[in-house]
Amino acid sequence: MSVLTEIKVPDLGDVSDVDVIEVSVSVGDIIELEQTLAVLETDKASMDLPASSAGKVTAVHLKEGDTASEGDLIVTVEILDAAEPEPEAIIEVAKTEAVVIAEPEPELELALEAVGESENIEVNAPDLGDVSDVDVIEVSVQVGDTVVKEQTLAVLETDKASMDLPAPNSGVVTEVAISVGSKVSEGDLIIRLDTQATVPVAAKAVAPVVEKAATPAAPKAAEKTAVTTATTTVNNSGIAPHATPSVRLFARELGVDIRLITQASGRKGRILKDDIKQFVKQALAAGAGTQTAQGGAGIPPIPAVDFTKFGEVEEQKLSKIKRLTGQNLSRVWLNLPLVTYHDEADITELEAFRKTLNADKNADIKVTGLIFIVKALVAAMQEFPSFNSSLSADGERLILKKYFNIGIAVDTPKGLVVPVLKDVDKKGIAELTRDLSALSEKARTGKLLPADMSGGCMTISSLGGIGGKAFTPIVNAPEVAILGLTRASMQPVWNGSEFEPKLMQPLDLTYDHRVIDGAEGARFTATLIKYLGDIRRLLL
Repeated sequence: MSVLTEIKVPDLGDVSDVDVIEVSVSVGDIIELEQTLAVLETDKASMDLPASSAGKVTAVHLKEGDTASEGDLIVTVEILDAAEPEPEAIIEVAKTEAVVIAEPEPELELALEAVGESENIEVNAPDLGDVSDVDVIEVSVQVGDTVVKEQTLAVLETDKASMDLPAPNSGVVTEVAISVGSKVSEGDLIIRLDTQATVPVAAKAVAPVVEKAATPAAPKAAEKTAVTTATTTVNNSGIAPHATPSVRLFARELGVDIRLITQASGRKGRILKDDIKQFVKQALAAGAGTQTAQGGAGIPPIPAVDFTKFGEVEEQKLSKIKRLTGQNLSRVWLNLPLVTYHDEADITELEAFRKTLNADKNADIKVTGLIFIVKALVAAMQEFPSFNSSLSADGERLILKKYFNIGIAVDTPKGLVVPVLKDVDKKGIAELTRDLSALSEKARTGKLLPADMSGGCMTISSLGGIGGKAFTPIVNAPEVAILGLTRASMQPVWNGSEFEPKLMQPLDLTYDHRVIDGAEGARFTATLIKYLGDIRRLLL
């Protein structure tokens, strides 16, 4: 005696009409519980539809190319009576058993039980600000490694900085969910950690997996497995490409002929959106020189030179931060009409006050002159709102900001990063000093998060610790101005009757001339000099 049951599409959330990209069973197949019946694909991910019952498939209600929603029929299954199996069922079960290639021995089961007694935790990607799909450039651990708290597990890299992902606990790594070249967003699984284990899981004694002899039914299953796994690189040129309607629509929107895509990373050689994006990136990279010469700003590319004919050379690959910083600065230089205004501020009294503060033995912090410049800069920005603004993308509107966040350009071994001091107008010198110290430490150790480097209103680039008398900093767009600082020096200053020694601080203000004109830039600098000359004015 048998019973017919219907297996339907489960809850798909708020998604409907999902593309069916694969049907894994046919009429007459004997299926097991949780066996994959079909595969659906949305714009974000693909999902398997598992069998909720075991038995013989009597009808298949979906086919490739269909769309499915919650509650739609997938297959009808005949649940067979175990006491009286049908002859055909016996044959199919025999075929299924023939392709089972691994079975755990008792020793393996004991090892799994031992692991199950320990405490496994998930280590996920932290808050990355408003950034997603961050590149993984290094994975520092593997399964079986013993790690200690705060040990670096992996390194991520955005277009602004690289950051280390520290271990929240000590333990043994039981799973690594990422690899070099993959991308992660906030909440994505990084590793699983056994916090109670004392030896690596991989070191536990387990019996080897024994392969069973395959019957004539096995080649078909093996062939299916091979097709599923060996699809990293598939040449679809000249044949009908395998892609879902949503992917085809995406290609049409970008103007891409999907038949030209030769890299397919989806199941069974299926083209995914990432494959189309990669194709576009490669096409843009290949034609960048020609496009630059023929269009845009009309600037011809710098010709390539074979330097080896002049002597020995060595090539070093630029870090991603330096590459993207260079691209951003080039874009700003070509698109923004930049003007740099140079002046000097008398910081003699300011420096004397700073030394007095630091001479206090009860003080738990050491104040730097940069913090006073940050406070003076914000005071000047409050008087000149256009310096605390950004131009809209269409160039038609000025976006005035009501908050005051100051970016501080920091030089690191991996390149230039710009951590941001938040709410400067609401904090005192001591609190800002602590904030700057914490951000500087994170920058040096590669632990800055995107949230630490976003939201800036204006940037300070200081070369005071190195030297120099003046330079031309480039605006950190979409900001409209940047303040450059070089080393202060003692100079004779005429007071009307005699020369006095004064500590003079060079100031280099670069601004976007579309937003700020020359007179306003000069007045802003004069106001900044006024605050630096008498820091007591900040109290008014």
